[in-house]
Amino acid sequence: MNEKDRKVPRRIAQTIINSLKGGVVPRIGLPYITVGRKNEIEALLHDVDIIAEGGASFRFIVGRYGSGKSFLLQTIRNYVMDRGFIVADADLSPERRLQGTNGQGLATYRELIGNLSTKTKPEGGALNLLLDRWISGLQSEAIIESGLTLGDPALTALIDKKIYTVTSSVSELVHGFEFANLLSKYYHAYVDGDDETKLKVVRWFRAEYTLKREAKEALGINIVITDDNWYEYLKLFATFFRLAGYSGMMIMIDELVNIYKVPNSITRQYNYEKILTIYNDTLQGKAKYFGVIMGATPQAIEDKRRGVYSYEALRSRLAEGKFSREGSRDLLAPVIRLDPLTAEEMLILCEKLANIHADLYGYKRTVSMDDLVGFIKIEYERVGADINITPREVIRDFIELLDLLYQNPSMGIKEMLNSDEFSYTKSEAVSDERQENYAEFTI
Repeated sequence: MNEKDRKVPRRIAQTIINSLKGGVVPRIGLPYITVGRKNEIEALLHDVDIIAEGGASFRFIVGRYGSGKSFLLQTIRNYVMDRGFIVADADLSPERRLQGTNGQGLATYRELIGNLSTKTKPEGGALNLLLDRWISGLQSEAIIESGLTLGDPALTALIDKKIYTVTSSVSELVHGFEFANLLSKYYHAYVDGDDETKLKVVRWFRAEYTLKREAKEALGINIVITDDNWYEYLKLFATFFRLAGYSGMMIMIDELVNIYKVPNSITRQYNYEKILTIYNDTLQGKAKYFGVIMGATPQAIEDKRRGVYSYEALRSRLAEGKFSREGSRDLLAPVIRLDPLTAEEMLILCEKLANIHADLYGYKRTVSMDDLVGFIKIEYERVGADINITPREVIRDFIELLDLLYQNPSMGIKEMLNSDEFSYTKSEAVSDERQENYAEFTI
């Protein structure tokens, strides 16, 4: 039976309802509530197939606050982890950018490495686990091939050979020699039970050494990860993870609007230049087994004064062609613009949520399909809803409605839907100006 057709476990149901009511995307249980976006998901999964074959990809997901942009990112995150990918995600902020004079780019790298996730460790923090599993996997492989046992010098020599194969492949890349050297140090520390050296190597990979002198004293490595070179190390990790048996690496960076908000034009340009570097690398084949998805609002992309399009080299590459329009988007282009979910799709989502809510709190669902249709009709008939309504607003209204009905069994849904408080006609949709204050929400 497909996961989407099974009853939702209570733990997951609680997370789904609480997250959506709070205006954020749940990290688990998304297949139970995913509706629409079929074409967008298929386009992104095509990229995933290319990455697994040794290619690279770069996409922007563009949508207004509350349009489902971060929901789509989380959905793809779960899909690719199921396909054996390593995923790292980060939200940009005033302290985290792609480039900066006070370590803001390095802060983004640290966030990404701290959030490394796999199917078996989806909550992040998987770096140590990945390194240990790599070595354990090589040991098991060598034992099966040779029939030797741990402690046998011949087995150790065979494992050393396998380690060398991996490190030599990595060392051919930019900054790869030091990276390979550290992998070798980690392996020997693992074999010797030297937890202190293992910790030092992990600290280096996490960019916790800021001075070359510190790295030299700790590990004999005369280089550190900096604001200028951190992206090169992500490419190295992608190659290493592939050699370690994973399908590839997917990087997801959301809230690009925080670059748009930077007041200094030169700082913005440096950040857009970093985006251009990553974009060119992935499209020109300089990166392998590596995918990048960035989330942004339309204004953060299209504003020619402050947005991504203010950097001419990016605007000329990313600007939408003459034939794409709402309802008929080119989903193979670098920029995927999210059209609003239709009323029919929102109806399906609300039905799913009504079932999940009833199962979670142990009551027989009382909201009929006619009730759901009435709710959606009221939401979409508000003044300005055709322009400003978002899935987040509809979902939060609906979960509040379900909560009230559950806590007040004597109240009827038709009574609530027809009340003056709910079935208003003046617009309460969020304006573009007010949406700037909603950046902390991520659904």
